Amino acid sequence: MARVAIVTDSTAMLPSDLGDAAELITSVPLQVIVDGTSYDDGVEETSPEALLAALAAHKTVTTSRPSPALLAEVYSKLAAQGVEEIVSIHLSAELSATCESSMLAARESPVPVFTVDTRLVGPGVGFAVMAAAAVAGRGGSAAEAREAALERSAATQSYFYVDTLEYLRRGGRIGAAAALLGTALAVKPLLTIEEGRVVPSERVRTADRAIARLQALGVEAGEDADAVDVVVAHLGSPDRAATTAAGVAEQLDGKINGDVRVGVLGAVLGAHVGPGCVAVVVGPQL
Repeated sequence: MARVAIVTDSTAMLPSDLGDAAELITSVPLQVIVDGTSYDDGVEETSPEALLAALAAHKTVTTSRPSPALLAEVYSKLAAQGVEEIVSIHLSAELSATCESSMLAARESPVPVFTVDTRLVGPGVGFAVMAAAAVAGRGGSAAEAREAALERSAATQSYFYVDTLEYLRRGGRIGAAAALLGTALAVKPLLTIEEGRVVPSERVRTADRAIARLQALGVEAGEDADAVDVVVAHLGSPDRAATTAAGVAEQLDGKINGDVRVGVLGAVLGAHVGPGCVAVVVGPQL
């Protein structure tokens, strides 16, 4: 076991093949509550297909942070395995109390815990996790891994399209984008994450134009970088996601690290954006 371990949460959308980083990273599930019954994010009952079915059936779907007790148990187990320091990297504290759970659990941890608020969601959190794991894998300290996570987070840009603002409204995550509610029927909103909050980016008249503009924003986010990681995520919109990924890949050809990764949003994020969402997340390599 390495001296420094990385802990994150199930919203990070980590790549399926973590390589050497796999032994350094522990992921803790958030909770998805469907009609009053709580499930771990990532199990069969909270698969994208199950979430889409629950939303189509008008079931009540809400989410909850991992408890401080669960994170404290994870930290203690890692310490028992010989870990000396932990970097715990999570989605925006403006959108979830997961960072608060981490900080509360850190008080009981037998080893130091550095909590990182990425001020991002989804793949952006994953970029920060991988940056921290790279530092830890080279023998760096927890403070150095934390700094790498923060730098990668600050450089990452996220844009997303939603068919409706209703799911964000229900979950209370709409922030400054609430200003669009009065014109929601007349526009298709493009949103972004700023200072950890969901805010409007642009208003577009049709879904097709919105997806085209989403692709353009992804390209703009990466065009000045020497190399970038790009993830396109969606819920129930594989065709839109594939089109967006192909367009970004073509226009950023030569800059992208590997391929544009296309993934399906998990239930925690999906419950707040709803079917039809497509997101582009661009993280310049530092």
